[in-house]
Amino acid sequence: MQLIFATNNAHKLEEVRAIVPAGLEILSLSDVQFTEELPETSGTIRGNALQKAETFYKRTGRNCFSDDTGLEVLCLNAAPGVDTAHYSGSRDALANNEKLIHEMASCEDRSARFITVIACVIDGVSYCFEGEVKGRIGLSIEGSGGFGYDPLFIPEGYNDSFAVLPASVKHAISHRSRAVELFSTWLSDKTSK
Repeated sequence: MQLIFATNNAHKLEEVRAIVPAGLEILSLSDVQFTEELPETSGTIRGNALQKAETFYKRTGRNCFSDDTGLEVLCLNAAPGVDTAHYSGSRDALANNEKLIHEMASCEDRSARFITVIACVIDGVSYCFEGEVKGRIGLSIEGSGGFGYDPLFIPEGYNDSFAVLPASVKHAISHRSRAVELFSTWLSDKTSK
C-alpha cells in the first residue's frame, strides 16, 4: 500500500518510515512533486492536521495523511501549543528554544507534554489519531540530535533530553511514534478486511 505523507520535513519522514509496518510505502510531498503550500490556520493542533490532509486529498484525490505537533508547557498555560513551530516568530529552532527558556525563567513547575495528531484521508473519509509523551523542560539546551525542541524536552523516566537520547529510544517513546502506532494498527486492521 502507498500513502502520501503531506510533509517535506525530512526528520518527520524518517521517524514515520522507521515506525510503519513493512509493505506500507510512505511518499513525501516532494516525492510526488506537490509544491503547493498546505494551510495550517485552524487554531488547533487537530484542526491543522485535518486541514493539511483534507486539502491535499481535495487537490489530488490521493490517499494521504498529515500531522501536526505541539509542545504544551504547564506553567505557560499550554503555550507554545499550536504556535510551537514558530514560537519565536520564525521557524528557527534555536530561537524557539531560547524564547522558551526565557519565558520559563520564573517557572518552578517545568512539566510539559508533546502531542502529535495524525489525520488521514482514505477514500474521502477523515480519521484522527493522537499520541502524547509527558516530560519536563530542561534548564538549558542539551544535545545535538533530533530537531525542534528536542534539546530541551526531557521525557518522563529519563534524565536526558530527546536530543541526547539515542534515536531508537526517541522513536520508541515519542508522541509521534505513539500516534503513528495507533495509525498503523488501524491501517493494518483496515487493509486486512
